[in-house]
Amino acid sequence: MSSTPADLLPETRRALLHKLATGQVKGRAPSVVAAVVRDGSPVWLDGRGTVDGQVPDGDVQYRIGSITKTFVAVLVLRLRDEGKLALTDQLDDHLPGTAAGRATIGALLAHTAGLASEAPGPWWERTPGTLRPELTDILGDDPQVHPAGERHHYSNPGFALLGALVERVRGRAWGEVLRHEILEPLAMTRTSLQPSAPHAAGWAVHPWADVLLPEPAVDTGLMAPAGQLWSTANDLATFVAFLLDGDDRVLHADTLAEMRRPASPPEATSWDGGYGLGMQLLRRDDRLLAGHTGSMPGFVATVWTSAEDSLGTVVLSNVTTGLPAGTLAADLLQTVADREPRIPPPWRPLPSIDPLLLDLAGPWYWATAPFVLRPLPDGYLELAPLAGGGRGTRLRPATDGTWTGLNGYYAGERLSIHRDATGSVTHLDLGTFVFTRHPYAPEPPIPGGVDPTGWQTA
Repeated sequence: MSSTPADLLPETRRALLHKLATGQVKGRAPSVVAAVVRDGSPVWLDGRGTVDGQVPDGDVQYRIGSITKTFVAVLVLRLRDEGKLALTDQLDDHLPGTAAGRATIGALLAHTAGLASEAPGPWWERTPGTLRPELTDILGDDPQVHPAGERHHYSNPGFALLGALVERVRGRAWGEVLRHEILEPLAMTRTSLQPSAPHAAGWAVHPWADVLLPEPAVDTGLMAPAGQLWSTANDLATFVAFLLDGDDRVLHADTLAEMRRPASPPEATSWDGGYGLGMQLLRRDDRLLAGHTGSMPGFVATVWTSAEDSLGTVVLSNVTTGLPAGTLAADLLQTVADREPRIPPPWRPLPSIDPLLLDLAGPWYWATAPFVLRPLPDGYLELAPLAGGGRGTRLRPATDGTWTGLNGYYAGERLSIHRDATGSVTHLDLGTFVFTRHPYAPEPPIPGGVDPTGWQTA
């Protein structure tokens, strides 16, 4: 059977085209191109308007603004996964001498370090990076505008520092690291720091008349990790597939799931939005979207993903303001998800299983609450409550025979397997929570003990 994804239904494709065309007209955008990715492959791509007299296709470059930050976050988390740094490390541990040296790397990724939103001096997005030749020039004398950890405060200089951190740890320019560690493995040949033809020009549209003003496309220098990249709908569709499924040559799927978890609080007036590690989060009805919006003078862009639906969308346009790329991308994703709900892949038996894991499979009880432990195809375990509302988690094996929780209440907690003198499993201990084969089994060391009279009748 072919693994090629099924085409979208004609009615769905027309609905997507209608949203794209309406968005381009209402947003008065010179051009816009969009794509939908489902189950790891692009299933729809279309463009409206013109670039150099032609309707844009998936190979036309646009500036993607702050989507660049997600690329930088992937580079930083690669360093973390390699053991070269920790998210709790202070910036000074690896990049000494900046005015933000006490900020942790995790706080910079989540925009909770309390740093200023913008670099001092003239608007950095429209002025050359030569005006800010040193890291001190992108921070100023006192970049701290909020106490660290108090709130989410978006900081472009914070991601400039993360780019400099990548350079310092890797020992070469962050753009080279980006190309070698992300773009080349994923075959994203049309993503670059500088534009390469065919590419769109950036435009501002007059608010009250249908006339255009060209926007400058400057090299932002040290601020480049905050928003310099150019890319195409084809390349970003590839990136969306990576963000959904991972690629062990670049970043494991579990680390990408970590990036999607909320890492900073939303504003009190905006509970439908949040921020993970280099990823924006958006709640649309009951659907959690993760990705990033982006803007630079003359350009707006968005990528959104829904891991639950295995769906992603891309929107690129060459207009400064007017077209709500983030809303349009979310609308496109929701259109496909609602009209064509995901069909799960067929069930298949495990290709192989360790007999010790098979021995662990089945029901377990915390107190009287039933859980089931299942081996997964990737060698991990899943602990799930049999009745709704319990605390479940996915568990990753460690070399010492323990397992580490990856999500939910047990994220980061260790599960250890306890056996008796014969080698039979007696109980599991997950972060001091004891799981037994029977409710309050008397043999394992239940905290507080079990009444020796056992279960009683009324």
